[in-house]
Amino acid sequence: MPGRPHVLGEGGMTAVAPERPLGRSDHHHGRGAGAPDDAREQPGLVKFHAPEIVFGVGSLAEAGFAAARLGARRPFVVTDPGIRAAGWVDELVTHLRAARLHPVVFDAVSPNPRDHEVREAYARYVDSEADVVVGIGGGSVMDAAKAVAILSGNGGDILDYAGVDRATRPIPPMLMIPSTSGTGADVSQFCIVTDTARSVKLTIMGRALVPDISVTDPRLLVTMPSELNAATGLDALTHGIESFVSLAHNPLADSHALNAVGLVCRHLRTTMTDPRDHAARAKMAQASLEAGLAFTNAILGATHAMSHQVGGLLDAPHGVVNGVLLPHVIRYNARATPDRFVDLAGAAGLDVDGVGGERAAELLAAHVRRLADDVGVPDGLGALGVTAEDVPRLARTTLDDACLTTNPRAASEADVEMLFREAL
Repeated sequence: MPGRPHVLGEGGMTAVAPERPLGRSDHHHGRGAGAPDDAREQPGLVKFHAPEIVFGVGSLAEAGFAAARLGARRPFVVTDPGIRAAGWVDELVTHLRAARLHPVVFDAVSPNPRDHEVREAYARYVDSEADVVVGIGGGSVMDAAKAVAILSGNGGDILDYAGVDRATRPIPPMLMIPSTSGTGADVSQFCIVTDTARSVKLTIMGRALVPDISVTDPRLLVTMPSELNAATGLDALTHGIESFVSLAHNPLADSHALNAVGLVCRHLRTTMTDPRDHAARAKMAQASLEAGLAFTNAILGATHAMSHQVGGLLDAPHGVVNGVLLPHVIRYNARATPDRFVDLAGAAGLDVDGVGGERAAELLAAHVRRLADDVGVPDGLGALGVTAEDVPRLARTTLDDACLTTNPRAASEADVEMLFREAL
């Protein structure tokens, strides 16, 4: 089987390690609101990771050629029943066979992929003597596909790899084909898996989890249910906002983050009211892609660290939880990095001429909440099943999430509890 030219940990992460982000100067990592603008904006070493990207209507037809370029003979296609029922798996398999490949399909992946599903998929991968891993679907499918690749190269159990750079051996080439407009898993170095015994989501991060090739065909977005469209769109918005204010942000990621924020704010509502508006779908596909490029290189923050815990506990839709939490985290982070929120609010289409950073953050938080209202997201975690009794546990597990490392404002367990209670 063809090996990958990189392994987890080789050359360091783009932007994060448990101790501090890589590639940012020390004064930046510890900056306060009063640091001079030039001190805060001077980048250190910047590494920008991205797969080969194929984008555009009809690009699914390129999947067979893409898999063949990666050395596939028996590609392992990971998907879910909904994508299969929509007809996209059959179309993909046709393209793979046209390239003289012999695909094997595994479709037993559920939302928020579970550890036992990964184990089952990996067993099927081994039994079928597959090689290149292909994921077609939403973030859950692509996370499961990445998990199979990790186990193929490293063995053991997927729960062994939670954290940063825990796998050390090469993994099979990966081709990812997103069917939603928000997760960014097709370009990111993240893999999220649910530990069913503890009811928590585990974050697995590493350079080698950036897929080799990403194929984005906006046609696939049309078959999304409206609630999934809303959730993934808000996820893309959260990726853009959190990566832009992350301690590990850099100029190359910043431009993608701002553009993603603008695209979501201009086009998400249209895809909800007119699902067949192909131009709006293409813009949301671009938003998802750019937000993914931003956050895989700048990492995320408290919204995602907290959202992962709610998703693990209640199996709640990740993007919906993000939509509830994001306004509260924006207000919390504004004290640490107010000037960054002026640019974000402007990208969202708000008039911030002459407005200070904390006021811009408040305007942005209100704007996000209005967008969430418009696409049908509840205004509190209580509507998703979170109770006051759950808060201490959620706050405690949030502190172990790698995404909290790059939040621009330090957060203690008490701070996280406060945020959860505000969001109830």
